Amino acid sequence: MTTLNDLNALQASIAEAVLGQDQVIRQILIGLLANGHLLLESLPGLAKTRTVKALAKHLDAKMSRIQFTPDLLPSDITGAEVLHQVDGQHRIRFQPGPLFGNLILADEINRAPAKVQAALLEAMEERQITVAGTSHALPELFIVVATQNPIEQEGTYPLPEAQMDRFLMKVLLDYPSADNESQVLRLLRAEEQALGAKTAPVAGFALEQQVIFAARREVSAIHVSPAIDRYLIDLIDATRHSADPDLARWIAIGASPRGGIGLDRCARADAWLQGQDFVSPDNVRAVLHPVLRHRLQLSYDAVADGVSADQVLDRLLDSVAIPA
Repeated sequence: MTTLNDLNALQASIAEAVLGQDQVIRQILIGLLANGHLLLESLPGLAKTRTVKALAKHLDAKMSRIQFTPDLLPSDITGAEVLHQVDGQHRIRFQPGPLFGNLILADEINRAPAKVQAALLEAMEERQITVAGTSHALPELFIVVATQNPIEQEGTYPLPEAQMDRFLMKVLLDYPSADNESQVLRLLRAEEQALGAKTAPVAGFALEQQVIFAARREVSAIHVSPAIDRYLIDLIDATRHSADPDLARWIAIGASPRGGIGLDRCARADAWLQGQDFVSPDNVRAVLHPVLRHRLQLSYDAVADGVSADQVLDRLLDSVAIPA
């Protein structure tokens, strides 16, 4: 069984537990293959947490869930030095916090204060935690999947721009279709019946970490032509210096170079998932919205015109020529 077949099996297993969110599941897998962190946003009750739990269930990895609240302290997530008594002697040892896992579910991340956001920033970028001047490395497989409610919701804090840029993709979840919602009801009834009957859970599909690492090596070998490189750079540059007057008026601050790097990594992951050994313009266009929608700062004109980041990116795709 090839690594691609293994990843397709993982996608199918998650889809059995999270109905009607196929595009979201695919984008999460792209983030996993591209070794980046993900931000899931939706209104409450649209299966953000369930999606992450389904991913963790089918991965041979340690999952840590952190419920972010306004009274959370940095040491609550990073860990702290604790006094222990060993053989009658008092010693200070580092007690790892929940960040020392493989899959970190940062639930409702925008309900936490700024100090906690700053503590998470080092873990996301440097893959390490520093406590009392000592750095502690995080596991090789480390991905933060954060969920947040829209900032207009009660009790939320906007994430700092520097931290938003650390997320590889921002994935939006929408309401399921009526047919999928009906299937959700039947699925939950079946789960309740199995829980009430205390039926032993069936051993499901669990993907080993080494398969993820092997898939990442294959993704890194995907060929990217100079024409695609030029297309990527043109898209990123158009967010900063666009000849389109509306784009120039709507975008206050364009994407950073990290946005171009993320676009390249995600396009290669999308190509690999489709069984290609090269990146096409369609792969780039498929991942543009989740990679760049949180990296643009829209102007007051865009807000006044009622234009969203996704609509700006739609206009961007239309304005930049596709390589032949």
